[in-house]
Amino acid sequence: MARISLDHIRHAYNAKAKAANDYALKEVNYEWSDGGAYALLGPSGCGKTTLLNIISGLINPSDGRILFDGKDVTNLPTEQRNIAQVFQFPVIYDTMTVYDNLAFPLRNRGVSETDVDRRVNEILEMIDLSSWAKRRAHRLTADQKQKISLGRGLVRNDVNAILFDEPLTVIDPHMKWELRSQLKQLHRQFSHTMIYVTHDQTEALTFADKVVVMHDGRVVQIGTPEELFERPAHSFVGYFIGSPGMNFLDAKIIGQRALLPGGEVVELGADYGVLAGGTRIGIRPEHVHLATDGGLPIAIRRVEDVGRHRILRSELAGSDFNIVLPEGVPLPAVAPRVAFVPGKISVYVDDWRIAPPVSERAA
Repeated sequence: MARISLDHIRHAYNAKAKAANDYALKEVNYEWSDGGAYALLGPSGCGKTTLLNIISGLINPSDGRILFDGKDVTNLPTEQRNIAQVFQFPVIYDTMTVYDNLAFPLRNRGVSETDVDRRVNEILEMIDLSSWAKRRAHRLTADQKQKISLGRGLVRNDVNAILFDEPLTVIDPHMKWELRSQLKQLHRQFSHTMIYVTHDQTEALTFADKVVVMHDGRVVQIGTPEELFERPAHSFVGYFIGSPGMNFLDAKIIGQRALLPGGEVVELGADYGVLAGGTRIGIRPEHVHLATDGGLPIAIRRVEDVGRHRILRSELAGSDFNIVLPEGVPLPAVAPRVAFVPGKISVYVDDWRIAPPVSERAA
């Protein structure tokens, strides 16, 4: 396995790029720990596949360097980086059997047939294709072919890293859950350095130790699933993580208070002083509850029952506002009001979270 260092990496598909907006991938400067499990998470076009392809060597970055265990591999071709990559759509050898597809990368490296057989059978069992081992791959369904591609990426134990580019796109939902669990188990067992690209927050949060959230070619936050949920560093993270995402309300921040457009006041629980710029507060729908005394007035637009809880789609201070309400909690007949869980309000200036004053956090 390898420690992967991204040293001020940038990339533009236009050779004449000069301005920041000309770059598909803005500057990334980060080190991936040896043996870590990472997910690159973001919507289509945010730069995550570009970054993955730079790590694999399929793309040479416009600027910066990439290092494996301190060795500069920026100009090394893919085959010399000793990585395995699994793509969004299956790449397999149709004329080979399922068994031989998995054995191929091991035999190419001179692995003994005894070790080939042991390792291939382990992977076949993991991807639930043992009964198909002797069948030619061209007879398999799309999701079975992708499982072969996934298995071929996992069959080697000597790689620097295993890279996954949205590998479960063609897999049925139940099998997605099983394969994610198996990948996580495999990581714990063998400590492969794994980097997993996805636009699906469930895949990212259940697979990775650290999630790298990307937006508009930038890395806007790197953190654990808990950090992304509780303390989104950027408003995009708050919006993108969670279902529904974080609520945002325009507000003027003065000391310990947020003044909303309609004149309502939200107590922040910390003194932020007077903040300039585009100021907002953010609160997760899970951290809002109906108030029987005081609180802020809302207008409920509709109620969505999703099983274990309900989602109240409402309006507060002129903005859309969502509330996650546990089953069994009655809805108010008239004049509904809400209150926020203390300590769960985030303050944002120009989309970036402002940490509470140190003395307040210590308290």
